[in-house]
Amino acid sequence: MVQTPHHPQNSPERLVYHTILATWLLWLVGGLYIAGPVLGVALSLQALYFYYIAPALPKAQRLDRPHGAINIWFGGMVAMLGILLVGHLNFGLGAAATIKSSIGWAKGWLLIALFIFAGAVLPIRPEVIYRAICKTGKYTIFLLPIFLAAPFIGLPDTLWVSPLKIIGGSGSEYFKATLYTLEPGSGAPRWQFFAPWSPAAGMVGLVYFICALQEKNVRWKAWGIAAALAIIILSQSRLALVGLIIIGPMPFLLQQITRPIIWFLVLPIVLLAGWFALDLLEMFNLAKSEFSGARADSTRVRETLGRIAVERWQSEAFWFGHGIVERGPHLVEYMPIGSHHSWYGLLFVKGIFGFLALAIPFCVSILLLVRSALTTDLGRVGLPMITLLLMYSFGENLESLAYLYWPALILIGMALQNCGTRPSADETATIG
Repeated sequence: MVQTPHHPQNSPERLVYHTILATWLLWLVGGLYIAGPVLGVALSLQALYFYYIAPALPKAQRLDRPHGAINIWFGGMVAMLGILLVGHLNFGLGAAATIKSSIGWAKGWLLIALFIFAGAVLPIRPEVIYRAICKTGKYTIFLLPIFLAAPFIGLPDTLWVSPLKIIGGSGSEYFKATLYTLEPGSGAPRWQFFAPWSPAAGMVGLVYFICALQEKNVRWKAWGIAAALAIIILSQSRLALVGLIIIGPMPFLLQQITRPIIWFLVLPIVLLAGWFALDLLEMFNLAKSEFSGARADSTRVRETLGRIAVERWQSEAFWFGHGIVERGPHLVEYMPIGSHHSWYGLLFVKGIFGFLALAIPFCVSILLLVRSALTTDLGRVGLPMITLLLMYSFGENLESLAYLYWPALILIGMALQNCGTRPSADETATIG
């Protein structure tokens, strides 16, 4: 049988490929939240194993050393644990709380570093990820009529809560099989698909959209793009719609940016923008107001949570944070302080050192990928992905959703490694 570029040809590719294909089955049994960490650990252990036996392997089969940027991600995420422990000691939170927080760190911040590391060093081809996501998109389109009809034919909003919740130890929303939700004010239906909440579904939709654009087969690309757009639109996430406009075209624009004709086309637009700058600024402010007013209560709660997080960080725990998440007052509907925002959450829980532990890897990665995006296909995927994570860091807690958007992390790892040295395409099938 002739192997095509999208067929998995080694054990890391098979793990990644079949985990993506099993998305809907894992959602149904409540296993997505568990599958992500298990996959991240499995891929990392595979990499460490092949590093260990490297002296016995032919040179062509040895894994490359991680690029320096990968080590920075690892350093930043491991530093999070040390910062967490100091915060617990400062506030005397006790052994039980420390163990619980350490487990949460392993399932969140460490998982981000593990997937980036796996993507960087393991022989996983991006084409395998693109095809698996497009196939999952086909399954999503087949299931779409059930989701759309559910709120109108009397089906329950939640099918069940998986008993696997006991293993995961997090909120029940990670283990629910939810068909739809209803907006508190209007009662209109809103869909979250296999994500724990609707904005997270929009984030995954954007990851799928970027990947589907890279698929070479037109038929599979159509399935992938259609499913991604359906998830983004039906999630009704404002951030996802903005991301679709800003990040969606990035791979194509980056591919064309080195062509001189593009600069000749852009120059008149820049000149016109300068002439109508005041009008454009007024339109931007109006759009921003409408964006915030679309869900005024949600915007108010988010802004208040951010203010509380910053004020308490500055006055109570500047360097190492409070160590744990605390529930907010009635004013913010008792939501956790620092939630819905990675940077506020880091400042409150881990202080300025935790903030820097994420900011430094982000800055290094963006600088490297901007340069890589001008010349390589992987760079043109990695840059939109890291931009997507940066954008969502202002609206979500990245660590809590790493189990869901992990394909983006693997692709970021590939793109960062490509900034240095990466095995050729002929060497990708050399690991069992």
